[in-house]
Amino acid sequence: MSPSLTDISRYLQRLDYDRPPPPTLDALRELQRRHTAAFPFETLSTLMRLPVSMDLQAIEHKLLHEGRGGYCYELNRAFLALLLALGFDARGITGRVVMGEAEGTVTARTHLLSLVTLDGVRYTVDVGFGGMVPTAPLQLDREDAQPTPHEPYRITRQGEQYLLRAQVAGDWRALYVFDLQPQAEIDYIVGNWYVSTHPDSPFLDELRVARTGPGWRRTLGNGSVAWHRIGHASERRRLADVDAVITELREGFDLRVPDHPALAPAIARWLQAHHDA
Repeated sequence: MSPSLTDISRYLQRLDYDRPPPPTLDALRELQRRHTAAFPFETLSTLMRLPVSMDLQAIEHKLLHEGRGGYCYELNRAFLALLLALGFDARGITGRVVMGEAEGTVTARTHLLSLVTLDGVRYTVDVGFGGMVPTAPLQLDREDAQPTPHEPYRITRQGEQYLLRAQVAGDWRALYVFDLQPQAEIDYIVGNWYVSTHPDSPFLDELRVARTGPGWRRTLGNGSVAWHRIGHASERRRLADVDAVITELREGFDLRVPDHPALAPAIARWLQAHHDA
């Protein structure tokens, strides 16, 4: 993770900062909350089967100049670079997504997040986990429920591994397992390659989008869009056609939709697959 950001000022402006915040816990909490609201999780590139670059400058351009979002290897890579530039003691770690899997299932190591240490206390920081992304840092070395601006989360240790769960509708749902093994650049490249190209990747030919706001989450997937508000029943709406999807991307998620000839046919195939299911 040696490359550095080229335009920290523009990055901070997108997060509504007019000057760099200090490397404190309060600032880290605010940075994570703002980042999940400003930069949506989205898989438009894998939907179109386009390459997803791990080059930091390419990610920076996509987020800051193209009006796009990305998935964990893009969002968390950029955010980690920002944290390092701001003086945080941070490094990347990886995990295995188990959300929706049977207990005990071993999945590929395909999720990137960050480990941040402040005053001797270790925190996990994640801005790239789709519709269930934590919106606050989580203390690593405690096992009770931890509040965030959205759902409570908890981390439990299992030998050398840790399991992250979120409380949803009264149930504790497993999200991913991770460890603290040091990661090299090639580890991120291989994980990203699997996510963006492997036939078994859950993102290949799939459109998934998510964004947070004060007391709400908005998600798009499986041919529909949903709005989840704390204390309210979720609202879900079927997306009828390609135009409806593109309108939702622009207006519901504030995404600048790329002008690419593969996009409309890819959305049409995705809608057809889910409407036939």
